[in-house]
Amino acid sequence: MEDFTYPRKDYKENGIRVDRLHHLISKHRNGTAQRLKKNLAYYLAEHNILNRSKKDSEAPNNKVVCNHAKDIADTSLGYFLGNAIKYSTSEDKTLKEELDKLTDFFDIANMDEIDHDNGLEIIRLGISYEYVYPMEGTNDLISKNLNPINTFIVYDDTIEQKELFAVYYYKKKNSATDESDYVVTLFDEENKYSFTLYNNQKENTDYLKEDGELHHFKEIPIIEYRNNKDAIGDYEQQIPLIDAYNTIQSDRVNDKEQFLDSLLVVYGALMGEDDKQVSKALRFLRQKGVLEMPDATKAEYITRTFNEEGMEVLRKAIKEDIYTFSHVPNLTDENFVGNSSGVAMEYKLLGLEMITDTKERYYTKGLKKRMRLYASYLRLINIEKNPTAIIPSFTRGLPKNLVEIAQMISNLDGIVSKETLLNQIPFVEDPTKEIEAVKVEKEESSKRQQELFKDDHNTPINKNGLEENEQE
Repeated sequence: MEDFTYPRKDYKENGIRVDRLHHLISKHRNGTAQRLKKNLAYYLAEHNILNRSKKDSEAPNNKVVCNHAKDIADTSLGYFLGNAIKYSTSEDKTLKEELDKLTDFFDIANMDEIDHDNGLEIIRLGISYEYVYPMEGTNDLISKNLNPINTFIVYDDTIEQKELFAVYYYKKKNSATDESDYVVTLFDEENKYSFTLYNNQKENTDYLKEDGELHHFKEIPIIEYRNNKDAIGDYEQQIPLIDAYNTIQSDRVNDKEQFLDSLLVVYGALMGEDDKQVSKALRFLRQKGVLEMPDATKAEYITRTFNEEGMEVLRKAIKEDIYTFSHVPNLTDENFVGNSSGVAMEYKLLGLEMITDTKERYYTKGLKKRMRLYASYLRLINIEKNPTAIIPSFTRGLPKNLVEIAQMISNLDGIVSKETLLNQIPFVEDPTKEIEAVKVEKEESSKRQQELFKDDHNTPINKNGLEENEQE
């Protein structure tokens, strides 16, 4: 994916020129956006095979779509974000209190749903964008997914390539002139600008002088999430293989259809004197299934022959390549049948685990910015100053062997913190609250045990847990 850049000094001093913004939008619309549209189309089963035309007007032309793209994307998403992201910190009590406030706001913003939608976008398109803004009429923040086909971020021209501004746009057609203009929303570190970029302004070298609206964040409130460094979708590079698989399956159905439309050949006799008599004889043959013929004559069907075994070998090879090169396993394959230990399953999922680790690194980068934006707006000072102290935990969406997890936790008790260990248990949502709940239960249990040692006369208990008048 190509990154867009713009001189920081020029933008800070003058803003952005009209013709250059036109050029950036046009470049995105005709380049990146077209690639993203193709990726999305394959997820939605709009494959290239549907555009195949007939070679012969009489020949069958089945168009079979085998949607491996959706299978790959859904499997990868379930493994990556099948479970909600958890947040924890090992810092002081004040930071933990702020984290609780932050996660409460995340709940208000339905952040689990936002994460799920972001994950789906980065897997199928390679990139996703999230817009953070105050909910209308309240002081609560909310997040919204922006369509990557209409959104991009521009970086400065320094070696760090820091974010300079973000652009969200869509086309609006003028019915009077049949020209299309762009409705644009531009965000920089301080302001939000909304305006219409007219088609006849393509050669305008003036700088935009729009009044901005303060968004009260200290950085651009658009978050970019990438699937990997090059923002490539999980099945994007397997699209030619998917096309080949669709072609094979479509041709096999066509061959079957032509096989059923076989020809009846009669030797040494006529089915009738004219077309009418021939048609009558063929109807009788189809209804009764019997053909009466004179001696020394014969009839037989001529059918097409095709190498079914060879086609099946090729089909399996292409299907295997699709999943092999995407690193996402085919869960219906025989390799996943039966009970497997946790280690054996990890070997089978090694490729998927590698690409998911990459997703996790790039997604965590976006989460850090999300936490900064929320902390800055909500005045959570400690999180704003030290967002790296908040650790997001991703839990793989796989069936869990609770016995193995329990054994691991038992073996690591006293070596690893209880909060870290509790994060490994799938049914524990908040490790910190769980630790507090266990502490309270132990205190209550201890009080009940002390009460059991007292008799009906409230005999005092000594330090050894014995009644004072009891002899050792």
